[in-house]
Amino acid sequence: MIDHVRKFLLELGQGFAFVGQQVRLAIGDDEFYADLLFYHLKLRAYIVIELKGGKFDPGHLGQLGMYMAAVDDLLAHYDDKPTIGLLLCKSKDSVVAEYALRGYSTPISVAEWKTEIVESLPEEFASSLPSIEELEAELIEGRPGFCRQ
Repeated sequence: MIDHVRKFLLELGQGFAFVGQQVRLAIGDDEFYADLLFYHLKLRAYIVIELKGGKFDPGHLGQLGMYMAAVDDLLAHYDDKPTIGLLLCKSKDSVVAEYALRGYSTPISVAEWKTEIVESLPEEFASSLPSIEELEAELIEGRPGFCRQ
Protein backbone atom coordinates (compact mmCIF):
# COMPACT_ATOMS: atom_id res chain seq x y z
CA MET A 1 0.00 0.00 0.00
CA ILE A 2 2.84 2.40 0.82
CA ASP A 3 4.28 1.96 -2.68
CA HIS A 4 0.91 2.74 -4.25
CA VAL A 5 0.35 5.86 -2.13
CA ARG A 6 3.88 7.07 -2.86
CA LYS A 7 3.37 6.61 -6.63
CA PHE A 8 0.01 8.36 -6.43
CA LEU A 9 1.42 11.41 -4.66
CA LEU A 10 4.32 11.65 -7.06
CA GLU A 11 1.82 11.70 -9.90
CA LEU A 12 -0.05 14.62 -8.34
CA GLY A 13 2.32 17.05 -9.91
CA GLN A 14 5.60 18.79 -9.72
CA GLY A 15 7.01 19.79 -6.41
CA PHE A 16 6.63 16.59 -4.38
CA ALA A 17 9.91 15.01 -3.37
CA PHE A 18 9.87 11.61 -1.70
CA VAL A 19 12.01 11.70 1.44
CA GLY A 20 11.37 8.20 2.76
CA GLN A 21 9.12 5.56 4.24
CA GLN A 22 9.28 4.46 7.85
CA VAL A 23 11.41 7.53 8.56
CA ARG A 24 13.09 7.19 11.95
CA LEU A 25 12.44 10.01 14.41
CA ALA A 26 14.49 9.88 17.62
CA ILE A 27 12.42 11.64 20.28
CA GLY A 28 13.75 11.61 23.81
CA ASP A 29 14.87 8.08 24.60
CA ASP A 30 12.44 6.56 22.10
CA GLU A 31 12.34 5.93 18.38
CA PHE A 32 9.27 6.46 16.22
CA TYR A 33 8.71 5.85 12.53
CA ALA A 34 6.64 8.06 10.24
CA ASP A 35 4.99 5.97 7.50
CA LEU A 36 5.77 8.37 4.64
CA LEU A 37 7.65 11.65 4.45
CA PHE A 38 7.57 14.01 1.48
CA TYR A 39 8.86 17.51 0.90
CA HIS A 40 7.03 19.96 -1.33
CA LEU A 41 9.49 22.22 -3.11
CA LYS A 42 7.05 25.03 -3.94
CA LEU A 43 5.37 25.06 -0.53
CA ARG A 44 8.75 24.63 1.21
CA ALA A 45 7.20 22.27 3.72
CA TYR A 46 7.52 18.66 4.79
CA ILE A 47 4.45 16.44 4.53
CA VAL A 48 4.06 13.58 7.00
CA ILE A 49 1.59 10.89 6.00
CA GLU A 50 0.37 8.27 8.43
CA LEU A 51 -1.55 5.28 7.11
CA LYS A 52 -4.10 3.47 9.23
CA GLY A 53 -5.71 0.25 8.04
CA GLY A 54 -8.78 0.73 10.20
CA LYS A 55 -11.29 3.31 11.35
CA PHE A 56 -10.16 6.78 12.39
CA ASP A 57 -9.34 7.10 16.08
CA PRO A 58 -8.80 10.56 17.61
CA GLY A 59 -5.62 9.22 19.24
CA HIS A 60 -4.05 8.93 15.80
CA LEU A 61 -3.93 12.74 15.67
CA GLY A 62 -1.68 12.86 18.72
CA GLN A 63 0.77 10.50 17.05
CA LEU A 64 0.72 12.46 13.80
CA GLY A 65 1.04 15.79 15.63
CA MET A 66 4.09 14.53 17.49
CA TYR A 67 5.68 13.40 14.20
CA MET A 68 4.96 16.80 12.65
CA ALA A 69 6.56 18.64 15.59
CA ALA A 70 9.59 16.33 15.47
CA VAL A 71 10.05 16.89 11.73
CA ASP A 72 9.82 20.65 12.29
CA ASP A 73 12.50 20.50 15.00
CA LEU A 74 14.77 17.75 13.66
CA LEU A 75 14.62 18.03 9.87
CA ALA A 76 13.16 21.34 8.73
CA HIS A 77 15.28 24.31 7.80
CA TYR A 78 14.44 27.56 9.60
CA ASP A 79 13.02 28.97 6.32
CA ASP A 80 10.61 26.04 5.87
CA LYS A 81 6.90 26.39 6.49
CA PRO A 82 5.30 24.25 9.22
CA THR A 83 5.04 20.56 8.46
CA ILE A 84 1.74 19.38 6.97
CA GLY A 85 0.13 16.24 8.34
CA LEU A 86 -2.16 13.85 6.51
CA LEU A 87 -3.80 10.92 8.25
CA LEU A 88 -5.19 8.37 5.80
CA CYS A 89 -7.66 5.91 7.35
CA LYS A 90 -9.74 3.14 5.87
CA SER A 91 -12.86 4.83 7.26
CA LYS A 92 -13.83 7.74 9.44
CA ASP A 93 -16.84 9.27 11.11
CA SER A 94 -16.76 12.86 9.84
CA VAL A 95 -18.34 14.25 13.01
CA VAL A 96 -15.75 12.54 15.22
CA ALA A 97 -12.94 13.76 12.94
CA GLU A 98 -14.31 17.31 13.01
CA TYR A 99 -14.40 17.37 16.81
CA ALA A 100 -10.94 15.80 17.04
CA LEU A 101 -9.44 18.36 14.64
CA ARG A 102 -11.15 21.39 16.19
CA GLY A 103 -8.36 22.10 18.69
CA TYR A 104 -5.52 21.86 16.16
CA SER A 105 -4.01 25.00 14.67
CA THR A 106 -1.39 23.08 12.70
CA PRO A 107 -1.99 22.10 9.04
CA ILE A 108 -3.40 18.61 9.61
CA SER A 109 -6.08 16.64 7.80
CA VAL A 110 -7.87 13.31 8.00
CA ALA A 111 -9.05 11.50 4.88
CA GLU A 112 -10.45 8.11 3.98
CA TRP A 113 -8.14 6.49 1.49
CA LYS A 114 -10.96 4.37 0.11
CA THR A 115 -13.51 7.01 -0.80
CA GLU A 116 -11.71 10.32 -0.83
CA ILE A 117 -8.67 9.18 -2.74
CA VAL A 118 -9.60 6.24 -4.94
CA GLU A 119 -13.21 7.03 -5.83
CA SER A 120 -12.66 10.74 -6.50
CA LEU A 121 -9.69 10.34 -8.81
CA PRO A 122 -9.84 11.37 -12.46
CA GLU A 123 -9.94 8.30 -14.70
CA GLU A 124 -6.32 8.68 -15.84
CA PHE A 125 -5.15 8.34 -12.19
CA ALA A 126 -7.70 5.76 -11.12
CA SER A 127 -6.60 3.34 -13.80
CA SER A 128 -3.01 3.40 -12.54
CA LEU A 129 -3.89 2.58 -8.91
CA PRO A 130 -4.79 -0.76 -7.38
CA SER A 131 -8.43 -1.63 -6.74
CA ILE A 132 -9.96 -1.44 -3.29
CA GLU A 133 -9.82 -5.23 -3.15
CA GLU A 134 -6.08 -5.22 -3.94
CA LEU A 135 -5.40 -2.61 -1.24
CA GLU A 136 -7.44 -4.54 1.31
CA ALA A 137 -5.58 -7.74 0.41
CA GLU A 138 -2.26 -5.95 1.03
CA LEU A 139 -3.51 -4.73 4.41
CA ILE A 140 -4.62 -8.21 5.41
CA GLU A 141 -1.28 -9.69 4.37
CA GLY A 142 0.46 -7.16 6.63
CA ARG A 143 3.12 -5.99 4.22
CA PRO A 144 6.46 -5.14 5.84
CA GLY A 145 6.79 -1.50 6.84
CA PHE A 146 3.06 -0.97 7.23
CA CYS A 147 1.87 -0.36 10.76
CA ARG A 148 -1.60 -1.85 11.19
CA GLN A 149 -3.67 -0.29 13.94
